[in-house]
Amino acid sequence: MKYLHTMVRVTDIEQSLRFYRDGLGLCEISRREFAKGRFTLVFLAAPGDEDAQVELTHNWDPEPYPSGRNFGHLAYAVDDIYAACRRLMQHGVTINRPPRDGHMAFVRSPDDVSVELLQKGTALAPAEPWSTMPNTGVW
Repeated sequence: MKYLHTMVRVTDIEQSLRFYRDGLGLCEISRREFAKGRFTLVFLAAPGDEDAQVELTHNWDPEPYPSGRNFGHLAYAVDDIYAACRRLMQHGVTINRPPRDGHMAFVRSPDDVSVELLQKGTALAPAEPWSTMPNTGVW
């Protein structure tokens, strides 16, 4: 397993970049705009440490973020997403967003922190029970 990033929702991307990039000194690693989904992702990291990133997610349509909703999730790359989800289920964890695509899953910690699991490399071929498993709760 490898730590990837922490996602934080932001209401004003430029104001947030002034804080994270200009104030803290993080470097912008990448930026992607998703017109269809109406959001922008900006990944930042400390100079020389691009392995630990913060993802700023800016939803173009204004939305309030009460009660910590601005904090999104922790993300980890795993060698085998199906094995990781199977192990979590054996420990009583609900798979909130199953890896139907062989690439991405979401679970929640006992304290309700959202954790994203991403398959290292290319996605695995869709497989049961994952490919038809419905979402449960929120992620």
